[in-house]
Amino acid sequence: MDRAGIGRRGVLGAAGLALAGPVFAQPTGAKPRVTIQTGKGVIVVELEAKKAPLTSLNFLRYVDGHRYDGGTFYRASREPSAPGRGTIEGGPSAYARRFPPIPHESTRMTGLKHVAGTISLARLAPGTGTGDFFICASAQPYLDAHPGAPGDNEGFAAFGHVVSGMEVVRAILAQPTGGKAEVAAMKGQILTQPVPIVSMKRL
Repeated sequence: MDRAGIGRRGVLGAAGLALAGPVFAQPTGAKPRVTIQTGKGVIVVELEAKKAPLTSLNFLRYVDGHRYDGGTFYRASREPSAPGRGTIEGGPSAYARRFPPIPHESTRMTGLKHVAGTISLARLAPGTGTGDFFICASAQPYLDAHPGAPGDNEGFAAFGHVVSGMEVVRAILAQPTGGKAEVAAMKGQILTQPVPIVSMKRL
């Protein structure tokens, strides 16, 4: 679930994050909130920076660096039998510089789950996630880690949830998906007209 992560490998260690600048200072007090201004309306997310610190702070680094401004929501993955259920995926523009991948914070480590409104980091293999993310329009428990299951069972790194704007998430999910897929797994899921991410900023 990471269009820009294709071909990227390698892991940025936690020590590297700690040295990356003041944005990576451990937050205190209230949970960070970010407003996502889209072409369909505003979504506000609250980050679980204490439960998923690496993933939350990586997201904030993109936000604070304005790397998402001018990006898009480009994918709507709907359940065939229930079109109102699924996920929407977005990320920086093709021209924005990406930070190196970060270590994978599995849901078995954080205790977070992919319920309706969860925001999570897109990836290919564990440890390849950069700036692309997705939001669950409905519960998606198969995206959680499932230790003991065959193959890649580490799931995705949930790091927060929507506190306002689920109607916008659902509106994006409902957009036509006639766009060209770069990989077979995304066939029928790429938005015909990507929804602009006008800006992101902390509240």
